[in-house]
Amino acid sequence: MSNKPTEERLQKAIANAGIASRRHAEELIAAGHVTVNGAVVSAMGVKVTPQDAIEVDGVPLNQEEQKKYFLFYKPRGVISAVTDDKGRRTVMDFFEDVKERIYPVGRLDWDASGLLIMTNDGDFANMLMHPSYKVEKKYVVKVQGIPTRDKLMPLKDGLVVDRKKLAPARFKQISADKAKNTAIIQLTIHQGINHQVKKMFKTIGYPVIKLAREQYGPLTLTGLQPGDYRPLKREELQALEALAQKG
Repeated sequence: MSNKPTEERLQKAIANAGIASRRHAEELIAAGHVTVNGAVVSAMGVKVTPQDAIEVDGVPLNQEEQKKYFLFYKPRGVISAVTDDKGRRTVMDFFEDVKERIYPVGRLDWDASGLLIMTNDGDFANMLMHPSYKVEKKYVVKVQGIPTRDKLMPLKDGLVVDRKKLAPARFKQISADKAKNTAIIQLTIHQGINHQVKKMFKTIGYPVIKLAREQYGPLTLTGLQPGDYRPLKREELQALEALAQKG
């Protein structure tokens, strides 16, 4: 029987420690924030064991951090990432007073605004992002053109985007501007593939001009301005977990 220590990929070890989701752990590694046994590791696929000394930004992996949960109103023109190799503004620029290593749950496009959850709880983040849990997200979308209900019905039926069949969405047309040939649509989905909302409307022939996420499960942006954030309340965390388990 072998006594060889169990190996796992570095990004998985970071995610399992609750430091970041696996995807954000990969970003941290690529940006040079992670050391293993004193040496910076920036390549993917490196395997580690429990005996390895792993640090993220100089903090040992096994050092417990208090779990933090924030609701953030992301402005337009901000990257939903921990770091950016092009030096662009990221969501982390708004949390300089938070000492814990938080990161965004999922993403909002650079040119989109709205509700984003920030945390350092890996299990909580993975629960919300996993498509099987079906936590709904509500968007307000400004599109070029004024679609009829028949043109919007494929959203409800489930579009095929990037050769993937999407789950049915709900929609409601809020307003239309005939002079500018634009419309405002409210869209509710629970999936989260890259650029999903933009791709959905492009598929039915109505490109997105402006996009904002106004609700995530029971959470809304009431009382916040772009760039503001607040801690999530205990009852809000419980409500999100209940929704995820129900899904």
